[in-house]
Amino acid sequence: MGAMKTPGVYIVEKNAFPNSVVEVATAVPAFIGHTEKADNRSKPLAFKPWRISSMAEFHQYYGMAPNPRFNIAVKSDPSALADFTALDKDNKPAEYVLEQPAGKDGGCYTLYNAMRHFFQNGGGPCYVVSVGDYTQDVDLDKFNRGIEELLKEQEPTMLVIPEAVLFKQPDCISLQQNMLAHCGDKMRNRVAILDVWGGDKPRNDPGGDPVDAFRNSLGINFLNYAAAYYPWVNTTVVGENELSYENIASADVLQALLRSELGLPEAAPDGASLKVKEQIQAIADITKDWSALDPKPTADAILANKAMLNKTLGTISPLFNTIMELVRGKLNLMPPSAAMAGIYTMVDNSRGVWKAPANVSLSGVVSPAVTISAVDQEDLNVTTQGKSINAIRSFIGEGVLVWGARTLDGNSLDWRYINVRRTMIMLEESCRLAAKALVFEPNVANTWITIKSMIQNFLTSIWKRGGLAGAVPEDAFSVHCGLGETMTPDDILEGILRVTVLVAMVRPAEFIEITFQQQMQKS
Repeated sequence: MGAMKTPGVYIVEKNAFPNSVVEVATAVPAFIGHTEKADNRSKPLAFKPWRISSMAEFHQYYGMAPNPRFNIAVKSDPSALADFTALDKDNKPAEYVLEQPAGKDGGCYTLYNAMRHFFQNGGGPCYVVSVGDYTQDVDLDKFNRGIEELLKEQEPTMLVIPEAVLFKQPDCISLQQNMLAHCGDKMRNRVAILDVWGGDKPRNDPGGDPVDAFRNSLGINFLNYAAAYYPWVNTTVVGENELSYENIASADVLQALLRSELGLPEAAPDGASLKVKEQIQAIADITKDWSALDPKPTADAILANKAMLNKTLGTISPLFNTIMELVRGKLNLMPPSAAMAGIYTMVDNSRGVWKAPANVSLSGVVSPAVTISAVDQEDLNVTTQGKSINAIRSFIGEGVLVWGARTLDGNSLDWRYINVRRTMIMLEESCRLAAKALVFEPNVANTWITIKSMIQNFLTSIWKRGGLAGAVPEDAFSVHCGLGETMTPDDILEGILRVTVLVAMVRPAEFIEITFQQQMQKS
């Protein structure tokens, strides 16, 4: 207080306790991708990070799902697998494949379903950066710009781009390298969750090993700020009632296949039965323009007519049901990064950021796209190059589990495990934000004791919750601050206050060895 100049009684209050360190959020992913719209009550949200906490909010600000469209084509590559076999217009068996054109032509955007899978696996608050709508093709420059926009946000702790795999492999790697630079060089307070391009294919695929291609192309910079997962997963995100005959772009080919299957002509012959006439009409209605009827039906009536037609086609044609199931399977084959962001959130909320996000089952997942055995995982987990890739495996009686918790920097003893990296980020950010209150305070012993007590109290609370290793706090951490201990007289003159914090991190029991040996009979 100021000098006492007037006689009287003066009250002086002194703080009895040090400032507290508030633990920062650890599970706030940022997603980048295409959305139907980007609008907040007529205010554009394009290229603007926006915080949401549910799919309802996503619908409010970013709209609904894209309309995927598939072409039916005769298989041209002899080495490729056919999706289905059917009779062609000449009633001869032929092999067909379902192809979804890239970008706007095929409605090939995956952010919407990735967000659904994220919330299905325990996701919570997150940021979304819309880089375009469903009328635009994917553009690498726009995604890189979306990453740059996240430089303005301090809260996100994870970076996820599910649509990175929609690019060609070199462009996908370029985008992922930019993600690594953003997390490890520019921000240093978040991690990237990466997908392996072509992760739906086995490692002995004729087109090449997707894991080796990923490792060879990614480089070695900032690997301890990222984790990658293989293989992709077959999910149940897209339901049967979400698809219809309108998802087949080549409607004329579909009509020809259904007519060949049922042995029907294009027009009903004289004397045809009512059943045959109804089947022919149903197939013809696939290309019908319902809005051109006179009088024009209402929007609800059009939807009802289309739903009835779709149900009729499913009733009369097993081939139609097969094609719809194949379309659903292709849409439900998803890279796992969004689901893993949900797993990180769920584990952080239930156990803490220091618990490894592994040995946890994935919700909404039927099976991995590639079956991995323990022998197959050896090269994924431990490799001479150090780029560990976490496996997603199926176990009998347990379901589909995440069976790995390593960063891409698998040879580093400091940053081998993703939970160690993320825990250290949480400790660093929490202490950094708390210490801002002491900037420009006198660089004297009182300030040193204050900041030391503040960090010690925070680390004690983390230790009590199991976030640090050690039987007693002295074994778990130590905080050092003071002249002759962490600072020199020159540091004081330069206005530098140095604090050294040593912490014993919790590392997962990745390998458990139980030794058995025989002993002599005692009775």
